[in-house]
Amino acid sequence: MAERSCLSFMNINEENTSVSSLCSVESGSSFCACKFCGSKFLKTTSQCQNITVHTVTQFSPSPVISCTESVPQGANISQITVDTEHGQSQSSNQSTSSTVLRDVHISANLMEDFLGLAKDNTEKDLETCGTLGAFLKNGTFYVTTLIVPKQECTSNSCQATNDEEVFSIQNEQSLFPVGWIHTHPSQKCFMSSVDLHTHYSCQVMIPEAFAIVMAPTDTSRSYGIFRLSDPGGMSVLKECQEEGFHPHKETTDGSPIYEHCSNVYTNSNLRFEIFDLR
Repeated sequence: MAERSCLSFMNINEENTSVSSLCSVESGSSFCACKFCGSKFLKTTSQCQNITVHTVTQFSPSPVISCTESVPQGANISQITVDTEHGQSQSSNQSTSSTVLRDVHISANLMEDFLGLAKDNTEKDLETCGTLGAFLKNGTFYVTTLIVPKQECTSNSCQATNDEEVFSIQNEQSLFPVGWIHTHPSQKCFMSSVDLHTHYSCQVMIPEAFAIVMAPTDTSRSYGIFRLSDPGGMSVLKECQEEGFHPHKETTDGSPIYEHCSNVYTNSNLRFEIFDLR
């Protein structure tokens, strides 16, 4: 039930520009830059970038940032489906979205690696949260970065404390904050009222924004990938002024407030990088 804010940016409409390199972004994004100490040189397939970060803890599967330009031959692209009996997440083939959602590709290993980073907190019954950054290429978001910020955690909350550090990484690598991930160390896999408000601030900027809930002790479903229903859930959260944990009214169209994502796919060839800023 993460009480963290999503970082904002403007102008995410795609432009009809040609993409000359593998990690170029199809967008005219406007960011407000922040700087902090520390420097790490990261090599992409097309260029070297001077990325100012505190600590890069690991790369998976290699220390190369790559964004798939097109689906490579041999890549295993799988839509995330529901199997509550075996502890898997579900995504419905039907979405309530009033807009056409772009596909999102995410590495199949990212969630497990995040659980590994959160292990110490999980064993103490403390939540852990992180932000997911993506490149936009040919109408598809590719999640290539997991950022774990400094944070204050309890058994049912997680508050990022230095958003400007996350914002700096996103800015310097031209990443879209398309999602966030957090643990429910001893609770079920669901979106709390606080989670819904946190996610609203993300989805109102990017319709494809999604929230991953990792619930390692939930024997019916170990993780879920969720979004607010649109327009139902989005309208409810827009009008709600309450804070903390509270019930929400029903949607006017009878849809659930949130739903499983149908546009998120696991990509076996997608590499990603982890920044642990704690």
